[in-house]
Amino acid sequence: MTTEATLPSTSASPTARQVWTRARGIVLALVLLIAAAVAIAVVRSDTHHGELDPRSADPYGSRAVAELLADRGVDTRVVATLDEAVAAVSPDTTLLVAVPDLLTETQQTRLHSATADAGGRTVLVAPGGASVERLVPGVTADPATSLDSTLSPACDLPAARRAGTADTGGIRYATHLTADTCYPSERLATLLRVPAPSGNGDTVLLGAPDILLNDRLDEHGNASLALQLLGSRPHLVWYLPSLADASAVPEDERGFFDLLPSGWLWGTLQLFVAAALAALWRARRLGPLVPERLPVAIRASETVEGRARLYRKANARDRAATALRSTTRTRLAPLVGVPVTRAHTPEALLPALSAHLQGDGQSSLHALLFGPPPDDDAALVSLADRLDALEREVRRP
Repeated sequence: MTTEATLPSTSASPTARQVWTRARGIVLALVLLIAAAVAIAVVRSDTHHGELDPRSADPYGSRAVAELLADRGVDTRVVATLDEAVAAVSPDTTLLVAVPDLLTETQQTRLHSATADAGGRTVLVAPGGASVERLVPGVTADPATSLDSTLSPACDLPAARRAGTADTGGIRYATHLTADTCYPSERLATLLRVPAPSGNGDTVLLGAPDILLNDRLDEHGNASLALQLLGSRPHLVWYLPSLADASAVPEDERGFFDLLPSGWLWGTLQLFVAAALAALWRARRLGPLVPERLPVAIRASETVEGRARLYRKANARDRAATALRSTTRTRLAPLVGVPVTRAHTPEALLPALSAHLQGDGQSSLHALLFGPPPDDDAALVSLADRLDALEREVRRP
């Protein structure tokens, strides 16, 4: 008891300083990652605020072209719902759809039906492959965009010939319909004008929105091309699709997994496979365990005291008594002529001990060497003393 009280206490649990030392690298990396994500989000939100909005004077807005059109007598009206856009379609109106890809399939089909025979002009800004097939049947978008942004007209469309070079490079289109294919890149048009089957209406596809942006309007022939495409009718309806539009809600309610990209399942599966392989790699065992040399020498007494404190803390008197008896039997067996392999067999050890001691009965020896565990610490100490006395008596010449 006194020895245990004087020994310094040790703990295997890491201290707060050790935890911080080990984890500070990961914490710093997470902080930097979060800071970078916030900075990118702020920069992007500031840069693209009001994109393609004719009321916005930001670099990515389109207020400049709206002002120039107003000087030429073209009134511009901004709408945010499909119902308003469809209601405004007429022969003397140009309908510009700023982001056609935001429209649902049902909205795209409805928009095409409303504009096909209306007699006006529809301008679609950079519609993608899935959108263009519904908005302009017979036209396809190439997966590869043009390498150059500034291109030459190379067509007979009067508006393009008067404007000259312009920044139309972006999505490229191909069609088997009779159409004006202008500003080609690798033989595919980045500006396509498809006449309506009947009447004077037409649909214009722009491969990129650059000619409508405030910071690009004064470059090359961008302003001329934008004014001619959007100013052919006295009225311009500028449609900015919004997810808040009631017509964008699908008829059947979609679940959470329907909103995820199509490749999420394979991506998640790959993550699980990678985690399983990493766990297998870290948990593998190649051959038997290899003992390591300790960096410092530990005295046997310290090891015994440490194990004794663990036994006492866990109230493991049975384990302690078993260890004491087993070690004693192992040392006594060779002294009385019993093989070590049979040291833990009462039938072999007890008769030899009784004959060697000449007087102690086998019953008392059995209780001492193979008896039940002690009930308390005092009984455990008494057992250790008795075992020590027995071993001294056997070793006495």
